[in-house]
Amino acid sequence: MQVTRKTAAIAVIGVGLWISAHGQPPAAPVADPSSSDASVKGLKNARVITLAIPAPRGQILDREGEPFAQNLVTCQVALQYPQFENISKEFVIEWGRKRQQELKALLPKCWEKKDEELWAHYQDRRWLPLFLSGFISGTHVTELAKKLGDRTDLALLPVYSRHYPCGSVAAHIIGYTGSTGKLPSGPINFNDPLWEMTEGKSGLEMLYDKQLSGTPGMKRILYNNEGVKLHEEIVKRPQAGGNIVTTLNLRWQQRAETVLREGCQRGAFVVIDVTTGEVLVMASRPSFDLTEFVGGISAGRFKELNEDPAAPLFARAFAAQYPPASTFKAVVALAALHDEIITEQSTVDAPAFLQFPGHKIRNASGHAEGSIAVKYALARSCNTWFAQVGIDCGPNNFLAMARRLGYGEKSGLPLVGEATGLIPSNEWMLANQKRRFMNGDSANMAIGQGVLLATPLQVAQGMAGIGNGKALPKLQIIRQVQDGKGRVMQQSIPEVRTDLGLAKNAALVVHKGMRDVVNESYGTGKSGGLSWTVMCGKTGTAQWGPASKNQRLAWFAGFFPYENPRFAYAVIYEGRPGQTISGGRMAAPMVHAFFNPLRKEIETIIAVPKKAMVVIDEERGFPSLLGDSIRAIPVAPEEQESGGVPRAQPVQPEDEEVTAVPDAKGDAMQDPATEEATEEATEEATEEQREEPEKEALRAIPVDDPEETGDEIEMTPGQ
Repeated sequence: MQVTRKTAAIAVIGVGLWISAHGQPPAAPVADPSSSDASVKGLKNARVITLAIPAPRGQILDREGEPFAQNLVTCQVALQYPQFENISKEFVIEWGRKRQQELKALLPKCWEKKDEELWAHYQDRRWLPLFLSGFISGTHVTELAKKLGDRTDLALLPVYSRHYPCGSVAAHIIGYTGSTGKLPSGPINFNDPLWEMTEGKSGLEMLYDKQLSGTPGMKRILYNNEGVKLHEEIVKRPQAGGNIVTTLNLRWQQRAETVLREGCQRGAFVVIDVTTGEVLVMASRPSFDLTEFVGGISAGRFKELNEDPAAPLFARAFAAQYPPASTFKAVVALAALHDEIITEQSTVDAPAFLQFPGHKIRNASGHAEGSIAVKYALARSCNTWFAQVGIDCGPNNFLAMARRLGYGEKSGLPLVGEATGLIPSNEWMLANQKRRFMNGDSANMAIGQGVLLATPLQVAQGMAGIGNGKALPKLQIIRQVQDGKGRVMQQSIPEVRTDLGLAKNAALVVHKGMRDVVNESYGTGKSGGLSWTVMCGKTGTAQWGPASKNQRLAWFAGFFPYENPRFAYAVIYEGRPGQTISGGRMAAPMVHAFFNPLRKEIETIIAVPKKAMVVIDEERGFPSLLGDSIRAIPVAPEEQESGGVPRAQPVQPEDEEVTAVPDAKGDAMQDPATEEATEEATEEATEEQREEPEKEALRAIPVDDPEETGDEIEMTPGQ
């Protein structure tokens, strides 16, 4: 079903239910009219009152029409004063007090009005109800109605209230509403509201308040001198607000929040459609329950949420800034390939550590990796390799690539509190560090540390750009804006934010390296892999926060499928002080846990369409639009990458022990003794691979699988 049809059918659900049952919007109960005196001239208690009927807000929906925010018809208990003759202030107050006490016995959480409030209401607004409770719904209404019976001094009045059926799901994005202000006091004015109006206070509720708010209606009521309602009419019916259809997938969002809840105490998860830029998931943990804000949250509870050390009100997915850690190595590799600092085959010797003034950068494995190429360096997350390549490339070059991929600036999405991250310039360094970029700075930033900062949203966006390979898509989180009748007033379309203009094959080489991170035995992100598709990823672990906290964070970010990237993702895990963590052990398993149960749905989305037939003009040799002599030529299957030469068993001469090691391409080197055995396997290699010249075998020191800990930058005191 199309979103527009579905949302039109379910729009303003609370109002629809009430009107279908009663034929008009909610109104206060009508007393039996007396026709003895319809004149209001010169009569103290007679009134003609015109009041505003608050309009129901529009809904906030997911991409499939499922509601994040909608309306309900709920009830509030109100005190209704009769018209007294020749009574004292004390009598009015005592009358009100007594009924408040009776209500408190039935509804302990009801409001207590002060004596002066009771007297002021009677003096100026006794024709109107004085609300004594918040919103009551469901079985509570039925139970309370039975207890109140047919009383007219305490009445249950229907009103619209905001309803968040999913509670805390996407709370930081959806936001909440609040009262525009207390109901007026003093004499009744024209168009005073029947009940408190609301407005958006945070998130999409605030940013799209105008579209969601609708247009209030108008009611006119006539009272006689005894205060009896003689007549009321709806002069103008309220018009419901429009609907906001997001790009979020509610089912996926719920799953991401479940995975975060089970996988970490604090973290974030973002998923983006690489082709359209639509944000499908943007989850932060911990979150908060939006229903607590319906009808107003107490100052004490809000303070409790605001001062909670876990910061549940803080949107980690887009408002928190973290060092991007080794996920940033994909950016550095892309910049170095684009600027031809390296090629797919060129190698760089990667020692166990590099010493800079004041600090040391070392490999997570603690060992030298030998002379290796970019794909293997990505798969192993080799710090000393990237530190050297970052220096050779130059910070201005790889930081410029980061900016092309959306780092260092806001996404442009309608988000409250989005952080910009930090991609420094020489000017920033001079202003804040009192120096220009030094080699140590370049090395630190090349492995995603130093002064670099990024949000999980920015990291996922950067992965979408790398996965796309040609352009950075403009992110979208609003799919449609509809009017109150469900008609589409605004529709988002895929747009390019930045044309990357990359050198040929630069992105493809990075894709290969990120593929190996997950799918090769020596990769650091094996736990994030999926058996039914080829995942590309990059782990990352970094020191974070004050050194005294001894705290680290873990990343896993990337895209899939390798052959035709469709989804980009980023997950961050905030470690506890003193906790030893890594991206491969903490963040990557959450990616697997999220995507694996969605296999059937995702396989349908990423399925490659059947090959089409291209119509070729026989004479001209290109597709014809004229319908003359033509013939159909089947499209040849695309050549697929063979995945490299199968690994050979290492030859072990009597006088030395040798381990099979990667060559410049990151694939296994062949020993001469096994060359004949693997010759047939190479026949299916792509043409590009067959044409590559043979290279001298380069041996690397065998090392254990790297386990990043965030301690790769070792500060040297006193230097």
